[in-house]
Formats: sequence, structure tokens, C-alpha cells
Amino acid sequence: MLNGRYDDAPLDAGEALLARPGFWSNHLSAVCAGGAGDVRAVPEWFGEDTADADALSEILFDPARWPVFRLPGADGSEVVVVFRNLVGDHGTDFLLVPPGRSRAQQIATGQGELSARGLTWRELVRIADSPAPEAGGIGDPAARLLLLLPLFNDLDVPEGAPARLSAALTAVGAAQDIALSAAEHLLAGLSGRVWHDSGWGSPLSG
Repeated sequence: MLNGRYDDAPLDAGEALLARPGFWSNHLSAVCAGGAGDVRAVPEWFGEDTADADALSEILFDPARWPVFRLPGADGSEVVVVFRNLVGDHGTDFLLVPPGRSRAQQIATGQGELSARGLTWRELVRIADSPAPEAGGIGDPAARLLLLLPLFNDLDVPEGAPARLSAALTAVGAAQDIALSAAEHLLAGLSGRVWHDSGWGSPLSG
């Protein structure tokens, strides 16, 4: 299913890791870098602590095991998130398997910054809310939204976006009294991100 770059990679299904304390702070820790005040996400935003994050980072970023997360869509497409733990070339890759295709194409890759145009909030929510339960993978809309959140690049943040993101954070363990503030910081960080190719069009739109 994945393209040739991963043929010899030690890929491993990562869905079970979503429930482990420390996952979300590792996945989203760099989201706020470059945002207003250069605020960086902290484990407490996700109902975790530093020990949780440190312990799980040993698993998530192990060169001998590359966690893979599948997000099948109701339209027959599938987004795949790969923790590319190659020594000297670490990052998170976002891949798309179009409907009717058997191999993935890379749509974005991140090493702190993403080399792609990214997704609008509307695109992000559409993918999160359109799982294909019969196809396996990750079907929970909150987890899908948070997994794809690093792709968000929409300067015109919709009014309801912080509340929706806050609800997703609460669903994965964040305390209600800090979830909204955490959501606002995450969105501010993403809005301030520098994207390398402003002419790149999202393959997930439409």
C-alpha cells in the first residue's frame, strides 16, 4: 500500500498507542513553535505529564519500529500517518491512498515544519468526520482530528474551531478547564507556521 520508500522499513501498526499516556504530547509538541509568543505545547494540555511523554517517546521514535496510523475515509480514500524513524532523517510523513488505488502518495512531511500547503479547517473536519468503520484503522473523529492537526494551515480560523478542538482534546484526556486554552494555543501556533511551498494545492480538497 505504501510507496517504495517504505518497502524495507520496520512498519508497525500504531493504533494501540493512541490510548497510551504521552502519545498526544509527543505528536503535537512542536505544533505551537512559531506561534504567538512561541508557546510550545506541554503534556498537561493532553492530560499527561512529562514522565508519560518521555516514556512513550522511546517507543514512538524507536528506529527499529516505525508506528503507522491508518485513517480510512468513507469515500474510499485513506490517509496514512507514518513516524519515519530513520536515523538522520526523522519526521512524520502524511500519505494519501486515493479511492481505487493500492499505493500511497506522499502529501506532506514534517521535521518541525511541514513542506506542504496543508489543509483548511473545513478539509480537516471533513476527513475527521468521515471514517469508514468497515475498513479498520482509526475511526474516532477526535483522534482523527488530532492526528491530522499538524496539517492545518488556515489563517482564517473559523469561530467554532477552538470549541471543536477543545472537545477533541477533552475526549483524549485533557482536563476541561484547560482544554479550550490549549486548543487556542495550538491553533495560534499552526497559524504562525512557515510553509515552504505556498503554491502546493491540497490533494484532499473537493
